[in-house]
Amino acid sequence: MSLASWFRWNEPPNRISQRNPTEMVVETLMMELSWQIKQAEKQQRERENEYRKIKTGVDYGWLVSYPKQSYDISPGERLQLEDMCTKIHPSYCGPVILRFRQAVAEYEPEAQEVSRLFRSVLQEAAEKIKEEEEAKKLARQWNTKNRTSLSLTTFKSRSRISPFISDIKTISEDVERGTQPNRRVWSMPEFRNTK
Repeated sequence: MSLASWFRWNEPPNRISQRNPTEMVVETLMMELSWQIKQAEKQQRERENEYRKIKTGVDYGWLVSYPKQSYDISPGERLQLEDMCTKIHPSYCGPVILRFRQAVAEYEPEAQEVSRLFRSVLQEAAEKIKEEEEAKKLARQWNTKNRTSLSLTTFKSRSRISPFISDIKTISEDVERGTQPNRRVWSMPEFRNTK
């Protein structure tokens, strides 16, 4: 056994995630789409077999051979869907797959309708991501505005208020001096006795 092969054996295995996370999201979502198309075709065949059984009363399903995958989306549509998948953040990949599976289970689409359902789920996810990003942006703006207003408040609270230094006359000054106010005080309305 050579020394070089021993060193290679001790090397850590190559990491699978050397690719871009966006590429992995696109690949994962598109694999889910193709799997759901296959499942829709399988269910469609099973429904057709059940219909034939009911119609003829005999099961000839064992005679029929089906192609592995008869429906495939067009290259243009595939590119559009891949472009939509690039807008999905990696942390949303799992929830998008779950939502897509729920939609497929709910609507039981035919193979041709699966890609449209997938497109609607991607649009829904992209809108939700956009709303959350806008909410985060507003929260950041709100937090920076609050920080500035708090700093102004603390600055204002540091300045001292001296009531006896001001030029505004008050009743308390006149009482302390023992004099009668000669006219209306600024802080009080003027009352006159009429006889």
